[in-house]
Amino acid sequence: MSAADLAKVAVVTGGAKGIGRAVCERLADGGFVPVVWDLAEGEGGHAFVPCDVADEAQVAAALARTESEHGPVAVLVNNAGLTGPSTTVAQTPLAQWQKVQAVNLTGTFLCSRAVAAAMAPRGYGRIVNIASLAGKEGTPTLSAYSAAKAGVIALTKSQGKELAGSGVLVNAVAPAAIETELLQQMSEETVATMIGKSPLKRLGKVEELAELVAWLASEKCSFSTGAVFDLSGGRATY
Repeated sequence: MSAADLAKVAVVTGGAKGIGRAVCERLADGGFVPVVWDLAEGEGGHAFVPCDVADEAQVAAALARTESEHGPVAVLVNNAGLTGPSTTVAQTPLAQWQKVQAVNLTGTFLCSRAVAAAMAPRGYGRIVNIASLAGKEGTPTLSAYSAAKAGVIALTKSQGKELAGSGVLVNAVAPAAIETELLQQMSEETVATMIGKSPLKRLGKVEELAELVAWLASEKCSFSTGAVFDLSGGRATY
């Protein structure tokens, strides 16, 4: 099955608000049919399938329902995530650590594994993981989030290599701080530190991130897999 034969169904986890909602809107502008997998339905008006991405059974059910109601999934954007409170390693409770890993890393693994298994036999697919610059640099007081996003980066590289030649490409975006409600989980000092590190001296915009995701989700992206694209306001130069 070629890309042209597929309905342009794009699953966006955590698509009810913030970055996910912006990605849905941009993909819709590009002719895709966004399907939001989230805990609660947002206000974007896009198709919605309830799903806790950290629950293996819910991910399997969401995929089955999505393909039954909307058609084969051509794109998966693993966006669902949370930072957790700003705490040092010494201050971080185990339950907080485990929750951040479950949503950011295990959720990305479960969704990628399930959707790639459906994409590969059809010979086409695009998986885009939303990582973070924190996964490259390690952000003080956000150790759980940094570790989870480092895991997402490594998962992207591993799965991209595994699926090379199958028609399914796996890439990631590693943004610096983006202006969303997620920042409210962090302390003002943590946010100020992230802005201060950027040569452009500002937060990124969800529309800027969505534009990069849209390219990685498209057929125009054809010679990149297992790669990580920075969106850092000039902060990352390596």
